[in-house]
Amino acid sequence: MAIDFEEALDSAEPELSSGMNTTPLIDVLLVLLVMFIITIPIQLHSVNMEMPAGLPPPPNTVPLVVRIEVTEQNQVLWNDEPLGGSAPLELRLRAAAQLAQQPEIHIRSHPLARYDAVAAVLSASQRLGLQKIGVVGLDVYAR
Repeated sequence: MAIDFEEALDSAEPELSSGMNTTPLIDVLLVLLVMFIITIPIQLHSVNMEMPAGLPPPPNTVPLVVRIEVTEQNQVLWNDEPLGGSAPLELRLRAAAQLAQQPEIHIRSHPLARYDAVAAVLSASQRLGLQKIGVVGLDVYAR
């Protein structure tokens, strides 16, 4: 009795696979990959820039600086020029305040100068409408 192998293969039940079916997983991953490729923005070889419109800004101008110094003897100097009291100081501060572009006022005092002399210069500068007032450090008097 001869057994035909072809009949035996046809009649036998298929063998069960114990592994996971990965076909649906691969299908889902391919769909996600296609969706990702579609949603990527198109790359352009140009750079979009917003250029300023209108006239260019005016060139930077170096501000005028006025150095006011109160010496050890409470004498007020305007750019190293001695003033004879508070009246000439107020005249010069008033003239500086009326300029179209106000100068920077740098006030420096000697460590032994009286406080009221320095305070008078500060208050006169502020009272006359100067906007750019600064007290400069004492590094010139360091020994």
